[in-house]
Amino acid sequence: MTSLPATPPTKKLGLVIDLDICVGCHACAVSCKEWNAGGHSAPLTDHDPYGADPTGVWFNRIHSYEAVGDDGDSRTVHFPKSCLHCDDAPCVTVCPTGASYKRAEDGIVLVDADMCIGCKLCSWACPYGAREYDEDAGVMKKCTLCVDKIYNENLPPESRVPACVSACPTGARSFGDLGDPDSDVSHLVRARAGYDLMPEQGCRPVNKYLPPRPRTRLEEVAGTALTPVVADEAGAIARWVDRLFSR
Repeated sequence: MTSLPATPPTKKLGLVIDLDICVGCHACAVSCKEWNAGGHSAPLTDHDPYGADPTGVWFNRIHSYEAVGDDGDSRTVHFPKSCLHCDDAPCVTVCPTGASYKRAEDGIVLVDADMCIGCKLCSWACPYGAREYDEDAGVMKKCTLCVDKIYNENLPPESRVPACVSACPTGARSFGDLGDPDSDVSHLVRARAGYDLMPEQGCRPVNKYLPPRPRTRLEEVAGTALTPVVADEAGAIARWVDRLFSR
């Protein structure tokens, strides 16, 4: 079995996803597919992509939920999902060959395709369903945080972010070091009561989600600005989204 780094990484690169402003456009999924089809994890297999039963490797998937609150009001929440690069990643510790590993220098979880035997143990161990099996290559693949893009010194600094972050038209995705309490993403998580997905699993995901802001009835009708987040309300919405995802 594979071991996690002996010393937990102090640098933890990851994503912060704002569920309040994600519009479910799938730009993140498409840009991720485009970049990674020619990058670190290339190729990404597709079978019958335009047919009745398409299958393929996608590192980003967006789930949409229509929820009705206790007061009868409804709301659509778009929930993007990809690897969360967990601190205590079960996909790493269950891997029998060492193909799955967590980098000590930045906390990114990757797969060494040369060592992967396609046994799928990592996909069964991941509670978030974030592993993808490439039928043609016979190996497991996953989000790499576009490791070949974020460290590419041929790109201008502002472009050294994951493809999904570059493509998001609403700015719902932020990237940075969540191990640094003074980073922009860490400040954002604190300001908006960001939370871990399914914390009861004990995986300690690096990626965080920002809950939808609660609306007043008047604002829903008028389409005006949203109310400020109150910690208790944010926590309640986070638990509601968590329950939806775990069904």
